[in-house]
Amino acid sequence: MPNWKKLQEDSFLERSARERAVGLVDEGSFVELGGPFDRLVSPHLLSLGEAVENDDGIVTGVGRIGSRPVFVISQEGRFIGGSVGEVGGAKMVGVIDMAIDFRDRLLAEHPDLPAAQQPLIAISFETGGVRLHEANAGLLAHAEVMDALQRARHKVPVVALIGSRIGCFGGMGFVAAATDCIVMSEFGRLGLTGPEVIEQEMGKDEFDASNRALVYRTTGGRHKFVMGDANYLVDDTVEAFRAQLTDLCALPIEDFETMRRIGSEALVEKQLRGVALAVEIAPTDARDVWRHAGNNDPVGLADGPLADFRKSVLRLAL
Repeated sequence: MPNWKKLQEDSFLERSARERAVGLVDEGSFVELGGPFDRLVSPHLLSLGEAVENDDGIVTGVGRIGSRPVFVISQEGRFIGGSVGEVGGAKMVGVIDMAIDFRDRLLAEHPDLPAAQQPLIAISFETGGVRLHEANAGLLAHAEVMDALQRARHKVPVVALIGSRIGCFGGMGFVAAATDCIVMSEFGRLGLTGPEVIEQEMGKDEFDASNRALVYRTTGGRHKFVMGDANYLVDDTVEAFRAQLTDLCALPIEDFETMRRIGSEALVEKQLRGVALAVEIAPTDARDVWRHAGNNDPVGLADGPLADFRKSVLRLAL
């Protein structure tokens, strides 16, 4: 296992899926489930003659933060871009359902159990979405994860953590949006269609995927925080993500409902106001949206220190 104390100081962006999983929970508490020795490999990759990983690129397990059990899912972008197929999706669903079952059994035995001792799920996303090698099996895996998140709603809070190299795109962008709370670093990226895919399909004039500044001010953590897609924006360290997760562990399930982006008539109406606003201001760049939110110097705000950004930024009101 990685050195837990050293991990806290490290860049979240640079850490592997297993290192993130270990570092997010209390020292020595992480127990991996469905790990490499279980050899949960993709049968589809094997049949295609492709290389496999014994954990299929997703680390799953359970630990604790204080007295709260934390079920962890952590994706590895270095294996086929963090793509999710049949086995990876099954591992995600299995952990979510395990957390729900554990919560139900705990409350059956201890009806007055405090919220801070009830399970929470943390998902560290690093993925381009569906594993194209697995076609329909990969798409079905995404649907099954979404279905599991609905089963968890009002029972076990699900927190998305986005701050790794690949970001969170494709169908997993939908999955992240369906969680209760999203925590990002400024280096995290979130969206449906990735920059390279937009350029490939629409041309470089539509979106230049090699323009790093454009990519980050469109899909990066600062922009997602302004838009309200990210609930919290933290520094790029394992310790910072863990600290925010620790704060969230103190909250009851009811408080997470107010952080959601989808799942109610009111939130649908809010999204529709966003669509109408996009038509009204016809933005040609993310900076136009920042300016509409009341940020008079979006360029300086984007380039300045993150601490100053958090203190002064105005978020879009819908």
